[in-house]
Amino acid sequence: MTAATTGDDRTGGPGDAPRRTPTSALAAWWRGPLLSFHLVVAVTVLLSVSGLAMVLSASSVESISVGGSAFSMFRSQLMYTVVGAVLFIGALTVPIRTLRRLSPGLVLVSIALLFLVLVPGIGRAGPDGARRWVGFGPVSLQPSELMKLALVVWGAHILVRGRTRPGVIGDPRWHLTAVAVLTGVLVMLQPNLSTTIALGIIVVTLLWFTGLQGRWFIVLLLGGGAVAVLAALTSDYRAKRIMSFLSPGEDPMADGYQARQARYSLADGGFFGRGPGESRAKWDYLPNAHNDFIFAIIGEELGLIGALGVLALFALFAYVGMRIARRSVDPYLRLFAVTVTVWTIAQSFINIGYVIGLLPVTGLQLPLISAGGSSTMITLAAFGLLANAARHEPEAVSALRAARDGRPRRRFRLPLPAPYDPRRDPFSARSGPRRPGPHRPAPTGRQAPPRRRPESAGRAPRGDRRHRPGGPAGARGHDGRYRGRSEVQPPRRTSRTEPGRGGGRGQPPRSGGSNERKRRQW
Repeated sequence: MTAATTGDDRTGGPGDAPRRTPTSALAAWWRGPLLSFHLVVAVTVLLSVSGLAMVLSASSVESISVGGSAFSMFRSQLMYTVVGAVLFIGALTVPIRTLRRLSPGLVLVSIALLFLVLVPGIGRAGPDGARRWVGFGPVSLQPSELMKLALVVWGAHILVRGRTRPGVIGDPRWHLTAVAVLTGVLVMLQPNLSTTIALGIIVVTLLWFTGLQGRWFIVLLLGGGAVAVLAALTSDYRAKRIMSFLSPGEDPMADGYQARQARYSLADGGFFGRGPGESRAKWDYLPNAHNDFIFAIIGEELGLIGALGVLALFALFAYVGMRIARRSVDPYLRLFAVTVTVWTIAQSFINIGYVIGLLPVTGLQLPLISAGGSSTMITLAAFGLLANAARHEPEAVSALRAARDGRPRRRFRLPLPAPYDPRRDPFSARSGPRRPGPHRPAPTGRQAPPRRRPESAGRAPRGDRRHRPGGPAGARGHDGRYRGRSEVQPPRRTSRTEPGRGGGRGQPPRSGGSNERKRRQW
């Protein structure tokens, strides 16, 4: 009995479409043009949801002891996450040119807020006495977190513009260095060494990927490291952190208590963990369990499996960030994408490093996992701009303009991305005349005559300028030259020995009247 009689046709005819299995669908999605955009959105959602769940679990005990409700800190974190989600969608809609035009203003606003932090009555002090927040009624903002994103957006803008239009604004690396030094001084006056380290990582990444010479890079690293060590040793509590890291067993109940309890929590979790919400360290055994040391709570409740899952999410983010930077044709988006990626991964590495005991305690938060309103909002805004850069990949632009992914665009009212054209880029040298500068001096004195194309390349002789290329009365002959309508005629076949027509093949015809001149041009 054949398959046609039984109705069990599993192969189908030659004109039938092949069946779509889950494996083939996954492979087609992985090879799709919008893979980078989908991965950024997926990683952002997973990290945000995981962070909310872990903040609820790690802060419940402290919330009860402070406010009487187990959800007080969670509600605050949820509110900042919702605001960050709005910023994420807004970052998807902003045009890249508009973002670059607004970048200088964003830096000026961030610097002004850093000054306001130091003003008594405006700047708000934290539990440890450090002034790091600016209050606007019931809402507070940490300007140093905003400065991270502003420095990435503006730094990538001036560095790329300085390479494509040299001499317009001078050497942009000095401008970036000056702003970075001013920002570092203002942040250190709060004081906040951890954020200063993050700002230094951003500046070094921008300079490195714009081709900073090796010797200057070494000088920059040595200078920044010396300043960080000097700042750490001149402060009492920072010096105690370094000494407790170098000698963890010397005083386990004083300066090294927090780091020691974090390692105990990780060891207590084992391979599968104690279960969600079953942490023991959050019962006032581990200070700042919902903030700086939330990775220890993840390891205790979810075990090694949960900790490796968080590491896998950040590794996936590193992959997609570098993929966007590699596939983008806009030099600004390439530099922006790689800087945001390095900034996020470096901050995650530092946080996880001091939780597991590889680095001294600095206070840097785990992006989108640790509790912190300003950090969550700014990180979501940066991820939104990265997703916007993913939509500007050449294949993604073609797919979106072909309406192959129109449902999310219609739902969130996302504009169609424009393909990158350096001739229409207002920040590129190809969009207009180049101005004279130190790298491009103004023309003075006698200039060399322009090079002319040889006549054998298809250009009309200098004596015949009546018909220009592309003119209405011109046409191209079989030899590539342009001539008038009266001159465009099929070649006349003549005998090699015809009198008055020249000799054999390859010999030029003899000079004569106008007809001879036309044949010479032919």
